[in-house]
Amino acid sequence: MYDLVKKAVLDPYAAWELSKMNKDPAEIVEAVLQLSRDEAMKLGMNFKRFPLGCDLTEILVGTCASDLDKIDILGNSILSDSIGASIHVCAYAFADIAEANGMKGIDLFREVRENTEVPLNLDHFGKFGPMRFPKDITGCWGQCYNEGPPFDGCPRDRIHSRLIDKEEDALGERDEWIKLSSSVAINLTCIQGAEGHAAPLDEAIEVAQIGKKYGKGIEAIMFVGDGYEDLIKGFTTATDMGVDVFVIEGGPFNLAENRLDAFARAIAIARILVPGKIVVTNGAYEDECRVGLRAGLNGIITGFPKNHHGYMCGYSPCTARRGKSGLPRILRIIKEEVQEDLTNAPIRKDELESLARAVKVVDPVNVYPRKIGFAPVGDAHWVCLPSTPIYERVTVKRTVYDIRKMAEEGKIGDSIALLGGRFASWVIAKELEGYVDQITISDIDPWVEKISVGNLQSELKADIYTGNSDDNAAYKNSKTAIVCTTIPSISNKISKNLSDAITLI
Repeated sequence: MYDLVKKAVLDPYAAWELSKMNKDPAEIVEAVLQLSRDEAMKLGMNFKRFPLGCDLTEILVGTCASDLDKIDILGNSILSDSIGASIHVCAYAFADIAEANGMKGIDLFREVRENTEVPLNLDHFGKFGPMRFPKDITGCWGQCYNEGPPFDGCPRDRIHSRLIDKEEDALGERDEWIKLSSSVAINLTCIQGAEGHAAPLDEAIEVAQIGKKYGKGIEAIMFVGDGYEDLIKGFTTATDMGVDVFVIEGGPFNLAENRLDAFARAIAIARILVPGKIVVTNGAYEDECRVGLRAGLNGIITGFPKNHHGYMCGYSPCTARRGKSGLPRILRIIKEEVQEDLTNAPIRKDELESLARAVKVVDPVNVYPRKIGFAPVGDAHWVCLPSTPIYERVTVKRTVYDIRKMAEEGKIGDSIALLGGRFASWVIAKELEGYVDQITISDIDPWVEKISVGNLQSELKADIYTGNSDDNAAYKNSKTAIVCTTIPSISNKISKNLSDAITLI
């Protein structure tokens, strides 16, 4: 395994072969730990590439704290929505604010949902619903993050201070919280030695099962821990549970001898192993955020003042404390560390809209975790977005079923050019199986072309060729051309000189 991992550092095609294999987390951890930090970062970035992993960089924003006024949580949520940042829902704080305003927690959650469009990421959620804690927990000033490692247990005995009676009183609302959410987070640090920090494993499993019942993405929170055995435990448990997204927490929970080497390697390992192709951090000091982004990190959970994620990411020991506003700081760190390509870093609402259109074009029944060839169509975003108002709002001109109907009616020739070689083109190609004899994939990125062609050849009977990144030649040499992107500016640019090309938007 080490030889293949080592080769995948420099060769993306070796990374593609590795991505297609069944992988034992222990073997991957063992192999990556033998790499230097620079090698681990190169490896992680190779896996932050279509279709090996999600290539977006995003922020998720904690908008709530137990002692915020209702107007503040609503305003924070609306601001996050306006910049296209997913809302990280600390369920206990929603419930506390609602209680202070004579409301049920679910009613405040509904009000936030009615005023926003972006994904809602549900956290601090137990088998009865929102976890509830006493004020010395909800108002903690961030002692562990301020003091830094080593973490040897919450001095406030967090998880054992839960107000279970209050949680049980709201059991009837539990499923509605999950139905309104886009994804649900569970905490697996209990199996990494932090029994006082997170709920028992059986409770995490129960919450994950409820989330899956309603078709939500499942995220697993894990510590870097010792950077070896703790990672193996976390990754093995997460993969066995069928979790979609890995969330890696450093900060005081990074107990490795070399914190930055361990964090970079943990992100790279997660990139290789995570089924839903998305790796996030919910807690990382500034230096960890930076090496994590260089190692392929997709997202950072941050927050407004008083929200605990506001200080958990982007600050350092002795400066991380409650009251910090992490959002502007994380925006700056991402701008300094991530090179923008086809999308903004972090992504904005435009990108979310284009992604929602792509899911609408191909139909959620065809997306992750379902595969075409060796890879799923899309990533965990593709299963989360249909649970948002933004998905309901966006419109498309044609779906893959409309394209197939055109083929049934003889309106599509037996040779087609698919202009744009990402996931939408895969589903279109599969839908046209039996209607066309020849497919040419043209994309500005030669890697996208070659991987798409090879992957489709493993699944379809039609002859499939690369277009050598020449849309005009692919158009001229095919009877029908289909523009497969759902990004308006790119769709318009490709189609403006190809008057009879079929567009999706």
